[in-house]
Parts: sequence; C-alpha cells; structure tokens
Amino acid sequence: MKMLIVEDENAIREQLAAYFTAQQFVIETAADGEDGAYYATEFDYDFAIIDIGLPKIDGIEIIRRLRAAGKKYPVLVLTARGNWQDKVQGLEAGADDYLVKPFHAEELRARTNALIRRAGGSATSSLRFGPLTIDTSSKRVSVNDAFIELTSYEYNTLEYLAMHAGKPISKTELTEHLYHQDFERDSNVIEVFVGRLRKKLDPKNEIKPIATVRGQGYRFELMAS
Repeated sequence: MKMLIVEDENAIREQLAAYFTAQQFVIETAADGEDGAYYATEFDYDFAIIDIGLPKIDGIEIIRRLRAAGKKYPVLVLTARGNWQDKVQGLEAGADDYLVKPFHAEELRARTNALIRRAGGSATSSLRFGPLTIDTSSKRVSVNDAFIELTSYEYNTLEYLAMHAGKPISKTELTEHLYHQDFERDSNVIEVFVGRLRKKLDPKNEIKPIATVRGQGYRFELMAS
C-alpha cells in the first residue's frame, strides 16, 4: 500500500514514516502544505495522513483540493487541537477520520487498517473469497482453512490485488503502490511474486485466483463471500 504523510513536525513525520515502512507501506512525505497539496492532488495513494496545522497551506485546504481533483483514497486528519470545530471542518472537507495528538501508534494503525478495508468494501479485517481468506490485521492467508505461508512481498501483492478484485492492475501500479525505490519498474519481480502466489494458493490449478490480462497486468478473479 502507498501512503502519503503530510506533517510539518520533523520528529512526528519521521516516526510515522519509519513505523509504516516497517508495516510494509510505501511512504511519501511532505513537510508543508504546499508540497502536500501537490502530492495529494497529482498522485494516487491508498491512504493519506494529513496534519491540520501546516505552514503555507493548511490540512483542511489540502483535503478540499484533493477531493476536488477527484481523489477518493481515504484520508485521516491529525490535529493537536482538541476542539470539535476542527474535527467537523476536517470531516466536512472530505476527511474520513481524525486523530488528536498525542496518539498511540497502535490506534493510528487500527484506524488506518479500518479505513483501507472500508475503501476496499470490507467492514472486517477478514476478507473471504470463496475458499481463500485474507486477514489484513494479522496478515495471514488460508485456503480451505489451511494456513499458507507467504513472504511479506507476496502477501502485499495478494492483498492489493484482492482489494481491487475484478479490476486489471498493471505491473507499474503494483510497483508504485507496494514496493520501494530499489525495484526497477521494468523488472520481472512482479511476475515472480505472482507466479509464486499462484503456486502457493492454487497448486492444483483449481481456484485460479489471479488471471493475467494481456497488455494490462493482473486481475484478482475470486468473488467476495
């Protein structure tokens, strides 16, 4: 998953980036509202954390601009202000949730997971696709209730495809949303991960969870149940 963090306090921004990088997110950051507005409106993300009190352009205006630009990814607002007006302003501008500083990393992570699941059409951490179950909280995968051991990159590939079930996903999109800069855009790494996933999830070629779409990439074929 690809995340944007817009936060002017260096320590908090770096802590958030380190924390979510360890959670296998691909992170881009901005230290002021001007840069944040540019990133938020010009690029696609799976999630954004935006502080309200930013220099140059405040977080509320960033949210208004990204929604006006047609960006639909979930946004969580961070604010040091505890009054209800700021929370209401953030939600009315298009934010999906808010968290008041100081906060616990575990709560932020839980809210992030919930918003991402909701954006993908699921209200719980357990995504079921026929015989395949993906638990986005524990990052465990099972087929017919049998646990399947995946590497973190294999899991991330599967989760992203499943969260966009039925939609063709290009190798470029997978690379941008899941992997860091050390992956070359034209490499065969994605092909390798998808090939491994197919063998681990469907060794007998019975459920066929991932299809290759010629000229477009890959599509997750199983229907949510």
